[in-house]
Amino acid sequence: MINFISTVNTADNVWVLFSAALVMMMCIPGLFLFYGGLVRTKNVLSIAAQCISLTAMGLILWWAVGYSFVFGKSFAGSWIGHIFGGTENFGFTGLDYSPSPYDGRISSATFALFQAMFASITPALIIGAVAERMKFSAVMIFSALWTLLVYYPVAHAVWGLTGDFSGLANAQSTFKAADFAGGIVVHMTSGWSALLLCILVGPRNGFGKRALTPHSMVLCVLGTGFLWVGWYGFNAGSALAADAVAIQAFTTTTLAAASATLIWAVIEKLHRGKISVLGLCSGSIAGLATITNAAGFVSANSAFLIGLLAGSISYWACSVLKGKIGYDDALDTFGVHGVGGTIGALATALLMSSEVHSAGGALLSKGLLKGQILAMILCVATSLLMTWLIAKVVEKTIGLRPTEEQEAQGLDIADHGEEGYQHT
Repeated sequence: MINFISTVNTADNVWVLFSAALVMMMCIPGLFLFYGGLVRTKNVLSIAAQCISLTAMGLILWWAVGYSFVFGKSFAGSWIGHIFGGTENFGFTGLDYSPSPYDGRISSATFALFQAMFASITPALIIGAVAERMKFSAVMIFSALWTLLVYYPVAHAVWGLTGDFSGLANAQSTFKAADFAGGIVVHMTSGWSALLLCILVGPRNGFGKRALTPHSMVLCVLGTGFLWVGWYGFNAGSALAADAVAIQAFTTTTLAAASATLIWAVIEKLHRGKISVLGLCSGSIAGLATITNAAGFVSANSAFLIGLLAGSISYWACSVLKGKIGYDDALDTFGVHGVGGTIGALATALLMSSEVHSAGGALLSKGLLKGQILAMILCVATSLLMTWLIAKVVEKTIGLRPTEEQEAQGLDIADHGEEGYQHT
């Protein structure tokens, strides 16, 4: 029976539901347009299919088991409680209009729906690293297993009510880590996993021998716009209320994205002689990814600084490091999300202000920097180990890549029997 009698704040509830819709928009159409514009014409529909399918699969998995594995409590005290929360909320059992145990200002169902969007978009970020050369079936199976074995355990540890190093939900823990909106849970997990996966899958045919240029920067710009707007739901919505923290997160998100965009442009002008539209888009996303961890914890001045770090270091990772090492991170998932998420997680521990968020003082008094670094190390270790294991299982069963002929033909035809553009 649905409980309609509650102390839930209606305005806060509406804000978080609206934020959930904004995050949904980030994947469809935001991520599709951003990634889709950066691939070649023959692979644009493969990106569309992956974004839509991964979103749908992520939502179903979250409803079936994900919410309970992350935020449940029935496994507390047992060894499995270090990995998953519990089973009591399978199929959204017990979630209704009653106050959420995580934050009583919104309903438990609203909180579950908001978190569902994070669980859905995170594996979709990974596909940018292996775009144009990983077949659809392999993407789906890899992503389902990755969600179960990487996203849920890391999200449980960081955000879960009984997680090992939850910064906000577990006030009594002596091991503290802070992640306001997913710098560790979303961007570090997907970014570091993407790096290893693109190495395991191997480079695209022709990589390093001929130009593999984006087919439509116009689509990429549109995607950047959708992602930037959607990120306000991602970050400001993570305040879980229409309050001062949400306003602060909205402000810091804006400033970090803006400063990262401009510093990327300046560095690119000095390095290459021209400011590219791709660089402007990449700088924007780098700033947004990097501020995610700190959005509701730091001041406006700190956000501006984080943006500068994001734009400059991510530029180096995408334009210098990738070339020197030689891995084919096709759409710079690691350079933007992995590097940005890592910078943001560390910056949170160094720049957190108790004047911005009431939890800041308690977290800082618990030795946040040490806890944050340990959480980051565990996140990277889990992401790399499980990515290697899952990729090997998929490779040995159905295979990761299409044939050379199918890759040359394009994944739109090979996987879906359709073309994104009609040639007349």
